[in-house]
Amino acid sequence: MGAQLSKQVERQKQVANEKKILEELEQSCVCDYPGSDYHPLDRKNWMSGLNPDKLYINRIVWPGTHNSATNKIGIKMITRPFAQCQSLSIYEQLVCGARLLDIRVQKNRNICHGILTTYSIDVVINDIKKFISETVSEIIILEIRTEVGHDDPPEFEKYLEEQLKEYLIHQDNNVFHKTIAQVLPKRIICLWKPSRSYGPPSGSLFWNANYLYGDWINTDLPATKFESNLRHLSQQLPVTRVGNTVTPRADNPVLCVKPVTNRIRRYARLFLRQCVLLDIVDLLQIFSTDFIDEDFVDACIGLTWARVEGKL
Repeated sequence: MGAQLSKQVERQKQVANEKKILEELEQSCVCDYPGSDYHPLDRKNWMSGLNPDKLYINRIVWPGTHNSATNKIGIKMITRPFAQCQSLSIYEQLVCGARLLDIRVQKNRNICHGILTTYSIDVVINDIKKFISETVSEIIILEIRTEVGHDDPPEFEKYLEEQLKEYLIHQDNNVFHKTIAQVLPKRIICLWKPSRSYGPPSGSLFWNANYLYGDWINTDLPATKFESNLRHLSQQLPVTRVGNTVTPRADNPVLCVKPVTNRIRRYARLFLRQCVLLDIVDLLQIFSTDFIDEDFVDACIGLTWARVEGKL
């Protein structure tokens, strides 16, 4: 018992030291990045606001949500705090400005995070369709994967095609060099990542895992995660996803997602500043977070605006 308590005390000291590292870095950054003071008039239609004729797909910094469909996962106040990564519904996230959704499914087509489950994929699809019906120029990256440790849903690709075919942007490398206006009226880049195969072949309606890289180091230490993200990004080619997330660890007394998330969520803009200072910001395409909020969205949109206006 004493050894375990000592270990936990030491762990909390380590977390405190890592927070101090980021706070000192934040205080030393006197300059902000181009577009940091930009705020869209309408987050629901922010791509429209940046001019679809000028906005190239590969110039967007996509605000994303991690484990997007977990707002109602598990049992409230009992198991939910251990798996919930978002408090907003899919529709509410899109209205807030999120444009990448990270959806995990299991064999029966229900959403899951680890062993905990929630509503059917139908809820996600219906929310996306509702959002699309209310907007005209907003493009969504829909990343759907079979959750680790689960079996693929039967005939799932056929299901997705039936539900979304009219909106899907075909797998094509040239898409990244087109403007939003050039891919309309198609609205969704859908990546499908089954567990038992590589995924959709070239030229299909769906995109495979080769089109999206990410760094998912499992740590609850904020500076370790921050520095790992910078290092990983500097070594990658687009399209690269960076997660502004930290992961609860079994050897840490804080196992709930939200309080651990709060260790790093405030440093999203600091991360963007460092990307600019280190001259790796052009490699950043997707920035994802747990518990997305308007400031995080504005940070990504501001950087996108700066790219469109030639300020980067």
